[in-house]
Amino acid sequence: MNKIFDTHAHYTDSAFDEDRDELLSSLPEKNVGLVMQACTDLHDAEKILAIADKYEYIYASVGIHPENIALSAVPDDAYDRMKSLAQHEKVLAIGEIGLDYHYEGYDREEQIKLFRMQLQLAKELQLPVIIHSRDATEDCMNILSEYRPKGVMHCFSGSAETAKEVIALGMYIGFTGVLTFKNAKKALRALEVIPEDRLVLETDCPYMAPVPFRGKRCDSSMIIHTAEAAGNVMKKTTDEVLRLTYENGMRLYEMKG
Repeated sequence: MNKIFDTHAHYTDSAFDEDRDELLSSLPEKNVGLVMQACTDLHDAEKILAIADKYEYIYASVGIHPENIALSAVPDDAYDRMKSLAQHEKVLAIGEIGLDYHYEGYDREEQIKLFRMQLQLAKELQLPVIIHSRDATEDCMNILSEYRPKGVMHCFSGSAETAKEVIALGMYIGFTGVLTFKNAKKALRALEVIPEDRLVLETDCPYMAPVPFRGKRCDSSMIIHTAEAAGNVMKKTTDEVLRLTYENGMRLYEMKG
């Protein structure tokens, strides 16, 4: 069986506090070859880097999630601090960054300002970006069209038409365990239009566990079920999907084989 590349995980989440080291030590035995940890704020970045230092197969990003727009999460020197953190040898991306208009009360203008700042940092450092977009497709796509970064639209929940726009920008698209859900028709239609060389798989763990683990804590080993669901659409075996998404993930994050 080909190895799993989980291109988006959150192992600093409190859901892993009781058994984090035990779990992370066991994942290579469960066919997990590589993991990209997505960062949510500067405090999170320091914890992520500590984990990446400890486990050879785990890599890191640096970024501020749009939900963390509070001043405490975005200090005045955020650009310089992120630039410094990104010098770490295992930091391969800026993320997760983007826009989230899901809840009322979010300051959209501040989100856009933060998004642009981090896209500029990625451009300066020549790093791919990990994009979060929820209920903000128009603004997000307009800004991405302006900056045209390398990177991935993570946890994709958009339409097939939006997927085509993302692909046209030269970006990758990441799917979670949502592909296994009964109400996944929209995601499956989007998957149908994505070229094989632009697809990556992710957990977004501890969230989005695939069937048959839906509702439970997710971890990277569960991607095999997402790969099986993708294979049913792509008319490929689970092993073939794992191979191509592993290779795609390495290209996305510009990793050497």
